[in-house]
Amino acid sequence: MAKATSFDIAQLAGVSQPTVSRALSGSGTVSEATRKRVEAIARQLNYKVDKNASNLRRRHSDTLALLLFEDPTSDDSMINPFFLSMLGSITRTCAQRGYDLLVSFQQMSANWHVDFEDSRKADGLILLGYGDYEAYRARIDDLVRQGTHFVRWGSVQPDQPGITIGCDNVDGGRAATRHLIGHGRRRIAFLGEASSHYPEFLDRHRGYCAAHREAGIIPHPALQADAITTEQAGKEAMRAILARGQRPDAVFAASDLIAVGAMHALAEAGFSVPGDVAVVGFDDITAASLASPPLTTVAQDVRRAGELLVDALLAQIRGETPEGAKLPARLVVRRSSGA
Repeated sequence: MAKATSFDIAQLAGVSQPTVSRALSGSGTVSEATRKRVEAIARQLNYKVDKNASNLRRRHSDTLALLLFEDPTSDDSMINPFFLSMLGSITRTCAQRGYDLLVSFQQMSANWHVDFEDSRKADGLILLGYGDYEAYRARIDDLVRQGTHFVRWGSVQPDQPGITIGCDNVDGGRAATRHLIGHGRRRIAFLGEASSHYPEFLDRHRGYCAAHREAGIIPHPALQADAITTEQAGKEAMRAILARGQRPDAVFAASDLIAVGAMHALAEAGFSVPGDVAVVGFDDITAASLASPPLTTVAQDVRRAGELLVDALLAQIRGETPEGAKLPARLVVRRSSGA
């Protein structure tokens, strides 16, 4: 009788061969019932895991994987331009550390966290972008359970799984709003979904509120409108505020793309920027300096971000326990804020 293989077990258990591999390796992505069924069949077939082959598959590849997640955009790229600006720093740092970089575009609907464990194409993951954090969080928990080396860019919070590198979004939001208040603006709109689904936007809104408190101003609830990171969302959010009969004298947008969309909506409604309404964004993407008028924004240190992401991931691969990091934000003043 031929020696049993993992494919034989898969056929008898009614699961895929990768599921058999994960079950026999103790992966947390396989249910307890499936694991027990696979283990029972393996015992019946006298199947033994080939430790040498397993170790060979787990050898370092000297390659890191960068996963960019789909994001609604005005073109067909589906990639947030802010993350494209970070790509150069990550690639350069990998080369300096002697690692290759595998860049992959992943849809949020795909089982990317399971696919990576099966493929072993790289020694660890760098995650950029995530959409709705509440939906994304479960997959991050899976990565932690299965022992995958990974690091992500996002809002740095004490209760998050894994290692996160991010910007000081609260301070950035405070700096942007202080700037507007310091130039006489008092009715400042906030555009961006300030909720747990978008924690970076939520932190920027917290900074916006903190600056108001410091100045003894109570922001009007009707001056806030939800928006995701697209020009169209910014345009619609600005239109919604104007439709309520509100007349802000300034706008702080949670991203540059939202800010650009807001400026288009203001122009359509007959308002001048910055004469009638001052506008500040966040991210300092290339389009910010090319906007009309050029956009005042909050810059994130993409060069240092790329270095920290790569170095934190390599530390994990070496068996160390790195900590997350929060990088300072920097206000970049241009004509849109009237300064």
